[in-house]
Amino acid sequence: MFKKRFAPYTLGLLLLAAGASADPSHHGASPPVASAILHAADGSPAGTATLLVRGKGLELHLDARGLPEGEHGAHIHAVGSCEAPGFASAGSHLNPFGKVHGMMNPQGHHLGDLPNLVVGPDGTGTLTVQLEGKQAEIEPFLFDSDGAAIVIHATADDLRSDPSGNSGSRLVCGVLEKAG
Repeated sequence: MFKKRFAPYTLGLLLLAAGASADPSHHGASPPVASAILHAADGSPAGTATLLVRGKGLELHLDARGLPEGEHGAHIHAVGSCEAPGFASAGSHLNPFGKVHGMMNPQGHHLGDLPNLVVGPDGTGTLTVQLEGKQAEIEPFLFDSDGAAIVIHATADDLRSDPSGNSGSRLVCGVLEKAG
């Protein structure tokens, strides 16, 4: 009950704390559809993920902190569960259309495949990506009975290898929670 009633207020505070405006118009999009608070395996905060409407589709914005410098695989996983330490409870990549892995794979890619997140020397990185498909097609998979999670991996995703792009262990996880 607390979570649902105060979720919009909490999201606004998170966006302000992350250095973003509580007004989503700076993204050129509507108010958030969903968000996730990202955590490392030790429970420490590691950033936020925000899902916004952009045109007829959805845009995902990741704002990560406290990560090692370099490229990191980032994915939407099929289960909204983030049990530490390995976050295996998040399941595999969100793949409702039975595609192969990799944004650069000529056979198509998982709905949950995202570009690599680049983290700077200060341990922070951002990624904004338009999800493939229309909002009405995507939302039922993100908000089904077991939900979905955002996972950031230890190393870069090679964007081709099936099933997970050789992106290493799962460092950070956050459950997507529908706004409102």
